[in-house]
Amino acid sequence: MNDLRIAFYGDDFTGSVDVLLQLRRAGWTSRLFLGLPDGAELQAAAAEVDAVGVAGVARSLPTGRIEPEVRPVLEALRALRPQIVQYKACSTADSSPGVGSLGRVIEIARDVFGPATVPALFAQPDFGRYTAFGHHFAAEAGQVYRLDRQPTMSQHPVTPMRESDLAKHLSLQTRLPIGSMHLTEYTDASNVARNLRLRTEAATVLDAMTDGHIELVAEAVVANSRSNAPQFVIGSGGFSRGLAAALSHGNTTQVDMADELNADGPVLAVSGSQSPQTSRQIDDARRQGWTVLALSTQDDGPLKDRVIAELSAGRSVVVTTGDAAEPRDGGSLVEALSARLSGVVEAALRVGGNNRVIVCGGDTSSHVLRQLGARSLSIAANPVGNVVLCRVASPTSWLDGTEMLLKGGQVGPVDLFELVRTLQARPRVAPIS
Repeated sequence: MNDLRIAFYGDDFTGSVDVLLQLRRAGWTSRLFLGLPDGAELQAAAAEVDAVGVAGVARSLPTGRIEPEVRPVLEALRALRPQIVQYKACSTADSSPGVGSLGRVIEIARDVFGPATVPALFAQPDFGRYTAFGHHFAAEAGQVYRLDRQPTMSQHPVTPMRESDLAKHLSLQTRLPIGSMHLTEYTDASNVARNLRLRTEAATVLDAMTDGHIELVAEAVVANSRSNAPQFVIGSGGFSRGLAAALSHGNTTQVDMADELNADGPVLAVSGSQSPQTSRQIDDARRQGWTVLALSTQDDGPLKDRVIAELSAGRSVVVTTGDAAEPRDGGSLVEALSARLSGVVEAALRVGGNNRVIVCGGDTSSHVLRQLGARSLSIAANPVGNVVLCRVASPTSWLDGTEMLLKGGQVGPVDLFELVRTLQARPRVAPIS
């Protein structure tokens, strides 16, 4: 049909945007839909770009709701016949038997793509995520922890991590067998490819401590892909970047960003994240003069009025979920709080008090964008590390063109909010005649 190289589903919006960034760094063109478009629109996009993606919300869904969310997308992506179809999962493997089950995803994928083992690679070294001998590690505040001891993931309000052995972690979510392949088997890409072909488990967790390990695995996966059917994989944005390098035969091109940005003005941040790093970022914003407010009662009218007044006066605002964020029933709570936060964002954007928004929390970002009615995203700027400022496309005039930073709980430096507020477009350099 076309030369589409990668198609992907992201189980939350922040993770989907990370894939956009990784592919952009490789010099690729890509388009990210916020929800599955109709077949004609999806095929038209696939004919024009190197990669096409669909951002979803499976990570925050109860297991019983995952199949109607995921299966139609995987079937649609398979029909495009790319070389690779990736289920983009969080680099901390956020999932559980009851919420965001990756085990259920593997079951669905086995039905859609066939019984070959699913390569599963969650490492992303530039983000402090590593897998060694099947056990996963994640950095926080400059220190690397085993995943079940990392301060944020061990205390996650919806999917707390109790097991660092990823094969065991996934095995709790499915009756299918899950295996792992260790660094000691990584002699070369052809050997890894052969070992993957011989695996009988439904999925194989792959080690990676360095970008070199990821590139070797990606080369093996690409070598195993067939012309008549896509290879299905699960993994991080680091895996996405490795696959792009393998499919480009190492010929990647760095692309400059942030040529055009909206005019300066106050910024609105809304946070459903309970991550310690997000708390540190909010505290820093308060020190920088931002107004920090919290959801309290079910009547958000006075809060919206206060937010609009502060933005109109030129002051940036953070709205947190406060005490309303105490975990009670997992995914449904995320949806309820996200609906309230999206209501605050909509109220502010409708009066034109700001044109740049920060949304904290991977699950929160997914639901807020869907509830606002965003259609698609493109990259506006990459201010630092793996942090991406996006431009929203929407048929709704008050939302179209808004710049949004969608931030996972642990993402970004402490001064991120102020960095985003002061971010300006880099001046274009006129060519020398």
